Amino acid sequence: MTQHLTPTAPHDLIGIGFGPSNLALAIALQERAEQGGKAFDALFLERQSDYNWHGNTLVAQSELQISFLKDLVTLRNPSSRFSFVNYLKVHGRLVDFINLGSFYPCRMEYNDYLRWVAMQFAEQSRYGEQVLRVEPVVEAGGRVRHLNVISQNLHGREVSRQARSVIVSTGGTPKVPQAFAGFKDDPRVFHHGRYLSAMATQPCTRGEPMRIAVVGAGQSAAEAFIDLNDSYPNVQVDIILRAGVLKPADDSPFVNEIFGPDYTDLVFNQPETERERLIREYHNTNYSVVDLSLIQRIYGILYRQKVSGINRHGFLCRRMIESASEVDGRVQLQLRDLGTGSTEARCYDAVILATGYERRSHRELLAPLKDYLDDFRVDRDYQLLARPELETPVFIQGFSQQSHGLSDTLLSVLPARSGEIAAALEKRLEGIRQPQSAPEARRAAGLSVSA
Repeated sequence: MTQHLTPTAPHDLIGIGFGPSNLALAIALQERAEQGGKAFDALFLERQSDYNWHGNTLVAQSELQISFLKDLVTLRNPSSRFSFVNYLKVHGRLVDFINLGSFYPCRMEYNDYLRWVAMQFAEQSRYGEQVLRVEPVVEAGGRVRHLNVISQNLHGREVSRQARSVIVSTGGTPKVPQAFAGFKDDPRVFHHGRYLSAMATQPCTRGEPMRIAVVGAGQSAAEAFIDLNDSYPNVQVDIILRAGVLKPADDSPFVNEIFGPDYTDLVFNQPETERERLIREYHNTNYSVVDLSLIQRIYGILYRQKVSGINRHGFLCRRMIESASEVDGRVQLQLRDLGTGSTEARCYDAVILATGYERRSHRELLAPLKDYLDDFRVDRDYQLLARPELETPVFIQGFSQQSHGLSDTLLSVLPARSGEIAAALEKRLEGIRQPQSAPEARRAAGLSVSA
């Protein structure tokens, strides 16, 4: 049963998801209002019961892979009270963090920073609500000036709210290879996104020996390997990857410039074929790559095995998983060596899929609006291109890599993007629809034109 909680006037904005992207937007909207801009009636819906950013992956070895200065707000407003530096000051750790001599906080601390910011927007957020779909409210003449946002609360009841605009920031969906389709909801096979909770149910937590496969060649696979090695002495681990090696992430200074605001403009203004080339050229900054320090640790662990003659772990490179099946209560993987063509079967007590994420949840949520949209393409301000009948602006965050570049799914772009969307949203809702150049959008968002 759907419970209608539509107020006398629709919300100006409903944000779907309250991860870092929409959290940065909440900051940008509030700071614009404090500087004389419009004060929006904004509400953010989050499916988790409380604020937790990648909480199931926060192992002790996890560190943020970008500078703390690329927090939710500093690159747009360095004096903001929502900065990571102010978080450290409030919690009495500013001097201690400086003494670390590092630009990279651990993810556990960054999660706490995000939670601290989110608490300051408690009145604008609702937790434990899974948004199911966004529907058009069609008026006479076919105009759509409001949208219905349908969510399901923790009690299983559907709740309907109306909005003058919607912003979808639901992040990635775990990617599960087809070979493992038969193991859906099987506790022995799980995506790395559920790492901590899934590992808590495994026999190794009781000291029992296990053989575990980690599938993948990126940062998540490396962190899982290190954690299994350090935390569970009775576990044997095989890393299984199609590539020949673990490749280091390129985070050198010149390459890092591709995550700046100017580069977003550059990518967006290119023809589609050139955008694709730029993304391929810098693919190794973000996908299937590992921090060099972790690669060195893993290599050292495997080397010491050779010295001792005790082969606890395996590094199975150039392997393709052809199938996965249950054999005698274990998960059997049929592996093909891509170098020699030979095959072998290996059995495991558990398989961890560090196989990345897909970006498709926005299409599922906005499916009822499909006929109004231009194949989910966006303009420079991240608003979905739509037919004139759809007068409610719909924005997306984290789904525009093909048009805006590799930074679109990363933390680096949050301050600039949230400022640009906040400025665009104010104009759209006030009925100002003329096109806006990138430099004008930058000025409206409180950013310098050159940076």
